Amino acid sequence: MWIDENRMGWPSVTKTDAWDAIVVGSGIGGLVCAAYLAVSGRRVLVLEQHDVAGGNSHVFRRRRSYEFDVGVHYLGDCGPDGVLPAIFDGLGLRDRLRYLPMDQDGFDEIVTPGVSMFMPAGWSEYRRRLKEVLPGEEAGIDAFADVCEGLGEETRQALLSDRDLSITELVARAPMTVRWGRRTLHELFEECGLSAKARTVLAAQSPNYGMGPRQATVSMHATVTDHYVRGAYYPEGGGQMMAAGLVEVLEAHGGRLLTRARVERILVEDGRVTGVGLRDGRHFSAPVVVSNADYRRTVLDLVGAEHFPRRLVAKTREATMGLPFATLYVATDTPLPERPNANLWWYADDDIDAYYERLAAGDIDPVPFLFMSFASQKDPKSATVCPPGHSNFQLMTLCPPEYERWGVTGGPAEGTRYRRDPDYRQHKERFTEAMLTAAEKVLGPFRDRVVHLEAATPLTHERYTLSTGGTPFGLAEWGGPGGRPDTRTPVTGLHVVGANTRYGSGITGVAVGGIACAAQMVGRRLMHEAHSGAVLGDPELLPERGPRWDPLAVSRGTDRHGAKGLAGINRR
Repeated sequence: MWIDENRMGWPSVTKTDAWDAIVVGSGIGGLVCAAYLAVSGRRVLVLEQHDVAGGNSHVFRRRRSYEFDVGVHYLGDCGPDGVLPAIFDGLGLRDRLRYLPMDQDGFDEIVTPGVSMFMPAGWSEYRRRLKEVLPGEEAGIDAFADVCEGLGEETRQALLSDRDLSITELVARAPMTVRWGRRTLHELFEECGLSAKARTVLAAQSPNYGMGPRQATVSMHATVTDHYVRGAYYPEGGGQMMAAGLVEVLEAHGGRLLTRARVERILVEDGRVTGVGLRDGRHFSAPVVVSNADYRRTVLDLVGAEHFPRRLVAKTREATMGLPFATLYVATDTPLPERPNANLWWYADDDIDAYYERLAAGDIDPVPFLFMSFASQKDPKSATVCPPGHSNFQLMTLCPPEYERWGVTGGPAEGTRYRRDPDYRQHKERFTEAMLTAAEKVLGPFRDRVVHLEAATPLTHERYTLSTGGTPFGLAEWGGPGGRPDTRTPVTGLHVVGANTRYGSGITGVAVGGIACAAQMVGRRLMHEAHSGAVLGDPELLPERGPRWDPLAVSRGTDRHGAKGLAGINRR
């Protein structure tokens, strides 16, 4: 049933608006898919339950002086031959997105009690640094790096290929993937005879995918590592720039974004998608629906288990998720001590397996690990990150997935009201104190210079993204180690994108999944075309950006650009 939305005070969408595709959720995977469908001639509607589009790429503002990135801390492989720039360039965004290089001689600083090392770009130099800080383990390091470098290259070449490879071709062209891809990182460590200290250094960035060595596959670790070894970057202007650019492409090519539009149900009749129903009573029709929502919620709640094969439903119910983060957003009124433009990965001990065992047992006090990201170093000329002479940085640590860790028994996606719960507040305050104590061990004292401090727990993340357990990493195990769904589903017309698919998590992983999903629907090798230099979008259609252009306003959709409640910033 179609409702007169003008009479109800909703944006005008009428029965004559025949959408070719509806995308549920506006993370980068959903927006990339929507944008490529739009530039391919499809009429696309994107529906987002939050106030702005972007998912884990979105930013928020405080005190009209500070802008914090939620999930974009650095990007890999953004050089002239990079995969992520190719995806955006293929939409006509080449002149609207720029990537600021971090310190290529050391973009990640890894600190443990026994090792301190800056991770550089380039496999050759990375190997040399590893051997320098881990004497006596040269043979194991080379064996490990041979597998990861080879598998990373095989994965990249398959992604950029101009055609699908047969099983015979895959075996011939990707022997490392065939041998090691689905085995665990722990198995590779064992094969290479590496010590606990070496394993900790090599897997120090495993929180980038939210799994420890006994759960993560070699393929997951190798593709993420290779991605960053090709160079580390930060998007100029912050993560919201990517979402805003994709929204501009979508709308310029006839598509539409509606925010504050929570989908209650994906409608299916006789095994075929027919549209979606929203929580506020609206219904929209389309023969294709792409869900950028959490995979478990898509299957079990939005669509319903009755529409899927029993085995798929069982795998989905039994699946485990990647670990969630807790984050402190910190602003100080003085600069931090001078340091390279690098993230900092700090561990309290030299045993990565023991760390993940502690996590599984819920033992994270005192805090055993911190990831530190320094936004004011990565984008020093930004008019929004912080005032001159101030600092903006984030402290993050992985958390056990159980709600009870935060003094509650359920999550916000099911309607649990937790923010004013005294037990929740007490747990949050205790955890904030523990994270600050750990951070000052590494950075030195800074508390007396803090002008803004804000904690976000896994429940916070779940409230904004509706992801199971508040994880940004999607499925950890789905029917076995490394198992993840493709973007196609057994329901005709239903596709999925985002952090849960076989293309992986992180900005590049979900962007690749988004363009792959669009490619399946339009029957073209879009990734190959874009990486070869083809521009499918028309840059001439994109709107001009005036001096007061705001990526957050753009990311609300045309109908809500000027709506109340958008936080401003005192531009400098």
